[in-house]
Amino acid sequence: MTQHATQYQEDLPAVRPIVRAFHIPIAHCDRCHRRVQGRHPLQTSNALGAARAQLGPTAVTWAVILNKDYGVPLGKIARLFRERFGLSITSGGLVHAMRRAARRVQPTYTALIDQIRGSPVVTPDETGWRVGARLRWLWAFVTPDTTVYTIQPGRGYEEAAAILGDDFAGVLVRDGWPPYRRFRHAVPQTCLAHLLRRCRTLIRDQHDRAFAPQVQDILQHALRVRDRYHAGTVSAHGLAVARGHLQNHLNAVIDHPGPRRVVQNFATHLAIEFPAVFTFLLEPDAIDATNWRAEHALRPAVVTRKVCGGNRTAQGAHTQEMLASVLRTIHQRDLDAGVILPDLLRHPQPTVALAPPPTVR
Repeated sequence: MTQHATQYQEDLPAVRPIVRAFHIPIAHCDRCHRRVQGRHPLQTSNALGAARAQLGPTAVTWAVILNKDYGVPLGKIARLFRERFGLSITSGGLVHAMRRAARRVQPTYTALIDQIRGSPVVTPDETGWRVGARLRWLWAFVTPDTTVYTIQPGRGYEEAAAILGDDFAGVLVRDGWPPYRRFRHAVPQTCLAHLLRRCRTLIRDQHDRAFAPQVQDILQHALRVRDRYHAGTVSAHGLAVARGHLQNHLNAVIDHPGPRRVVQNFATHLAIEFPAVFTFLLEPDAIDATNWRAEHALRPAVVTRKVCGGNRTAQGAHTQEMLASVLRTIHQRDLDAGVILPDLLRHPQPTVALAPPPTVR
């Protein structure tokens, strides 16, 4: 033997269930004869009798994360718990556990909606969803540290205003969907990625060699100006001057779309969206040029939709939107769901977690 070498190996420990027995004192008031019972800090329910066997808060938290964050079907979660953790529970039992969890996070969900309404910049988006095999719409309203999901029957102004409020006066970073324009008090920023995609489509499919390339160059120039500002090579004054030149250039291009109808339609859309094209250059550190935040927030939901198709009931949809909102916000704030959710589940009454961060006004 001439030398020693070291090898490292990381592994998972064997996980076996913990069974806790709570011996609960029960008494009656001598005056009003009202029944009262004690409660241990680790309990998640006051239920006794036939409902005395409860799934613990850590197990419920794992089920919520696997289903709402990773899109794992309830049947597979029940199988995982049974085969790997030694916990016997049915899919129906997991459904009831998640409904109880949703009731506990209801105040937190309401608080997150208030935080979205008070945010200076919000990015919304929506995608199709199913509730009871009927078409619904899953909305996401996103800031750098908060996300609220809501499942609504439509994708119009009323559904968006249910979360943002009619008087929302912050910056709205959104795509070109017309209902967003009805927020009269909001400052709009249209998604440049959507506009650039339309430019590429016109160039590739319609062989437009005049209008679309010019628009594409202007938008890409705007993004380069933003990048140079972030790099410190363009001052705030230079940024303002560049924004004015870009607006003038785009305005001149819009006035001459050419004779083709498909190009004229794009020019009309740009004319409508013109006030919202370069808003991000007013505050490049705070305002995004695209709605990427909302699209990223919708990706886990799209995966879940492909696996299960949506929710079977309206109650299931409400559970989905609340738990998914809390989980996403926890992730954005670099917090631990394994700590926050069990604390909420153990609390005797529903309470508010996830207080507004300092950046929310």
